[in-house]
Amino acid sequence: MVNRKKTRRSLALPTSLVLLAGLAGGLAEVVWVAAYGVISPVSAANIAREVTSSIAPNLVQSPNAVMIGLGIHLLLSLVVGFGFARVVWPRLSHRRSAAIFASALATLAVLWAINFFAVLPMLHPTFVTLLPYAVTFISKALFALAMAAVLTGVRPLVPVHA
Repeated sequence: MVNRKKTRRSLALPTSLVLLAGLAGGLAEVVWVAAYGVISPVSAANIAREVTSSIAPNLVQSPNAVMIGLGIHLLLSLVVGFGFARVVWPRLSHRRSAAIFASALATLAVLWAINFFAVLPMLHPTFVTLLPYAVTFISKALFALAMAAVLTGVRPLVPVHA
């Protein structure tokens, strides 16, 4: 007798994949802000220092303030990756990649809006003025695309050779 019971794809993601997805999103933002810093008067290092100032103001004068800011940013990126994997992914894992990419973009757009119009104006008003809104929004969109690419297994357009 053949078992015709449908097997449902597991909703849970491996922790290592979630970590990689959050890290990919965070690094996509770092690369974007660094690239923007090259073509504008904005210092990417200053952005990292201001991240430190937002969370640990007593460490902003540290010679390691830039690295601390990057560390804080990447830790927050992991939190976003885990949040997406826990809240959004279970509702989408059976969908096509396009729906996952769209949901990641929508999720990060909402996070961007909350961050730049509610949280940061109260926590660190100066931070909101460091980069144009368009640059910060693109940053979050790149985070979403990188995270979704990792979670769906989409290969990069540019071949990566070892």
